[in-house]
Amino acid sequence: MKNKEIPEQEEFIVGNSNLLEYYQKLTKLDYGILMFCERGEAIITLNLTKYHIVQNANIFILPKSIISVESIGKDFSVSYFRYSANMFRAACFRIEPAFIHFINENPYYLPENDDNIKPMEYFIKMSFVIYEDKENRFRNEIAQNLLQIFIWDTYDKVQRLFTEEQINGSNRKEELFKKFLGLIHENCAMQRDVAWYASQLCISTRYLASIVRKLSDKNTAKEIIDVFSILEIKVMLQTTNLTIKEIADHFNFPDQSFFGRYFKKHTGISPTDFRQLKPV
Repeated sequence: MKNKEIPEQEEFIVGNSNLLEYYQKLTKLDYGILMFCERGEAIITLNLTKYHIVQNANIFILPKSIISVESIGKDFSVSYFRYSANMFRAACFRIEPAFIHFINENPYYLPENDDNIKPMEYFIKMSFVIYEDKENRFRNEIAQNLLQIFIWDTYDKVQRLFTEEQINGSNRKEELFKKFLGLIHENCAMQRDVAWYASQLCISTRYLASIVRKLSDKNTAKEIIDVFSILEIKVMLQTTNLTIKEIADHFNFPDQSFFGRYFKKHTGISPTDFRQLKPV
């Protein structure tokens, strides 16, 4: 089935894909994707982390993730269920935020045996059936319930297979660090001030700095914010026809000149030059 986006009137679509639409370009998703690798292999990057996708792999991608496919094997194919952000919010009703963060940080799962493969296979098969039943008045509701069942089943497995420390963090500092990363994902397009993030966490900037030094491979909180901000900017430069000034305004820079200096400082090239680069 040809790759396609979710039409405005549809809450979900189901199909097969080789993910060529994401090949060697950054895409910020306004929807989520559940994928099951049918065959072949590929290398994808999700939110700066690289994953080697192989047969039977499960990939649970949340809305607002940034995806790029680096390489695609000749016979690579996934079955997928793409769901809207609205459907995801409804399906996650009463799910603990810590679990959602855990999935966002651990989207890739390779089952060790056939029993662990079956839940995703059943989910994909049922979603195909519902998707093709265009006359069903409750089609979206059934799909949402299927997604909710899958999420609750995944939640149960995570609770049984991982410790509370792995899910929630072993201490207060790890919990705050995870919240800090979550805030960056949500707000880095508009907020690059460390003090703002510290205030949202109700801690001092000095305490946030000590947390980052202990739990991150980056030296400062500002470095983490800048990494994600630059990623968001690259997505917009690659995927929109907005002018450089319009992009600078979107990301809340005081002017185009300041935006250009910020981007070049972190990438080594100007926004205009980056936009003209062609995928290797």
